[in-house]
Amino acid sequence: MYLSGGSCVMLIITAGSSMEQLFNIICEEGTMCGSMSLSGTQWFLIFTCIALIIAQLFPNLNSIARVSLTGAITSIGYCTMIWALSISKGRPNDVSYGIPVADRTGMTGFGNILNAFGIIMLAFRGHNLILEIQGTLPSDSKHPSRKSMWRGVMVSYMIIAVCLFPLAIVGFWAYGNKIPEEGILTAFTKFHGQDTSKYVIGLIHIWLTISCITSYQIYAMPAFDNLEFIYASSKKRRCPGWVRAGIRLFFGGVTFFVAVAFPFLGKLAPLIGGMAAVPLTFVYPCFMWISIRKPRPKGAMWSLNLGVGSIGIVLSLLLIVAAVWKLDDKGLNANFFRP
Repeated sequence: MYLSGGSCVMLIITAGSSMEQLFNIICEEGTMCGSMSLSGTQWFLIFTCIALIIAQLFPNLNSIARVSLTGAITSIGYCTMIWALSISKGRPNDVSYGIPVADRTGMTGFGNILNAFGIIMLAFRGHNLILEIQGTLPSDSKHPSRKSMWRGVMVSYMIIAVCLFPLAIVGFWAYGNKIPEEGILTAFTKFHGQDTSKYVIGLIHIWLTISCITSYQIYAMPAFDNLEFIYASSKKRRCPGWVRAGIRLFFGGVTFFVAVAFPFLGKLAPLIGGMAAVPLTFVYPCFMWISIRKPRPKGAMWSLNLGVGSIGIVLSLLLIVAAVWKLDDKGLNANFFRP
């Protein structure tokens, strides 16, 4: 529940900012809509309303396969456009690939190394894959879905690699240490926004927003199901349609409120990810497998899962330490209720 809610909050913040930038690109100063600017809170609200309207159309995870496919296509689309345009536009002047001595020595260098490991772990976290694949592939005793699930995981991580590796490689080549904390899209807009068609940049933001809308459905559905299960268990009857709609509106309202109250939540992503996302991907599955399958103690599979789970715990702790160290070193602009 907390991971689903936190992911949806991050999607509201990301998509709301992207929609605001799209509006600013289309409605420049001097145009009819140029004076109709909205606040960050209003953009968050618009995205939340769109996501909740779409959420009412799908009763469970098994029904959102097409939504998931749309999200995958748009994710590949905007990631590919960013790195392809970065190559075509070339590198800005005075791009440097060196790391300042102060950032690679002592505790600062150690913290940066841990933070780099954390970014890689968070990029390849798998809780979203688990939700979709388990929710959309049927399974019974005669036709178990483990082979289909394994193929689904392989294809999913291939798509993730197609999106992330070109961004990382091309982004470092094109911008070096000039990439801001906001990421490569911000860097591209900063260095090439003037010589790139606003319709091209607008298309990137549209695809990014669609990807966030589809991801919201995937992350929110477990929370919807859990709340509906609580209602059905307490009332001893199926959840009627009006209650289902009310539950989803309630969840959307909570995530919207948190996004408005903590618009700086993205800067806490490594810390929250170290406590929530990383264990769910690298730790819990290993110990769950040992608990459920009960392999021979000290056997090959028992040792493998115990070792991988233990490594996951260590990595999670290191990520938390690195996140706390970075926050202590650079501080945090906690702009409560001011998105």
